[in-house]
Amino acid sequence: MTEALPTSRKSRRVRLADGTGPVLAVLAVLLVALAFAGPAYSEPAGYLALLKRAAPLMILAIGQYFVIVSGGFDLSVGSLVTAEVVIAARLIDGDEGATVWVIPLLLVTGALVGLVNGLITTRLLVPSFIVTLGMLLVLDGAVFLWTGGSPRGALSEAFRVVGREGFEVPLLGAVPWSVLLLAALVVAAVLFMRGGTGRMLVAIGDNETSVRLGGGRVERLRTLAFVLSGVSAAIAAILLGGFAGVSAQVGDGLEFRVITAVVLGGVVLGGGRGSVVAAMAGALTLEALFSLLNLLGVAGGLESAVQGVIIIAAVAYASVGRIPFRTRRST
Repeated sequence: MTEALPTSRKSRRVRLADGTGPVLAVLAVLLVALAFAGPAYSEPAGYLALLKRAAPLMILAIGQYFVIVSGGFDLSVGSLVTAEVVIAARLIDGDEGATVWVIPLLLVTGALVGLVNGLITTRLLVPSFIVTLGMLLVLDGAVFLWTGGSPRGALSEAFRVVGREGFEVPLLGAVPWSVLLLAALVVAAVLFMRGGTGRMLVAIGDNETSVRLGGGRVERLRTLAFVLSGVSAAIAAILLGGFAGVSAQVGDGLEFRVITAVVLGGVVLGGGRGSVVAAMAGALTLEALFSLLNLLGVAGGLESAVQGVIIIAAVAYASVGRIPFRTRRST
């Protein structure tokens, strides 16, 4: 009895998931480097502004994590963000009263796009890469046809509050509402992944056959992952619309940036391994890296090259890690 007690205590210790430690270490180094590179980061306000800028990408990373860890891809999120902002501007058109029903409509639209992606992927057995790439093109074309390349309408002040404004906190100053929303979503995502449904999503990405044999509803769970990704894109669009305003290019490139962020957080492409906290940390790390490069005067075009290198390196590292030691030695 006395020997079993230490083992019980040890099992209750909180342990970081695989991939979380390295990305948190890189993030810490970047945050310290920012303090030396720019005077704005000598106070908490600078880091709160960083969180405000990173919040949409971190929220997108939550949804993308659900899809990737279950063995899929969602390339449609960038175009969905653009479509959501354009739809909101057109429907609200400066009317404060319209905000109350437009925001729920955006969330439902995001969920429906995710549902379509999920159903085509799971029921028609079309690879998610192809499905979401096609959805990206459909949404891009629809936005262009509707706007002619120049969005019409205007967002109301009530719509822009969450993405633009904040509230005062002693010692910290103005804390953006987007940071508070992000914190709530982080807690919700962590609790979800600790529950049975979240664990099942990871299990599907690791071994789909075992989940099927155990009675798991693989198609339904994978579809749920796409729905959650669509909802996260809608929330990100609300924040970006409030922060940056209306633009037909507001979501350009976000699909590749969020995949970069997720793999930077140690989530394995193909599914089965990764932490939602690490995925969000990867998004914040990516935003901190680009902010540092901007302060150092590095050309903005380098961002795409950095994202490409991160994706290739992360996939290569994961592939090498899956090769048995004897196989590597024999080659």
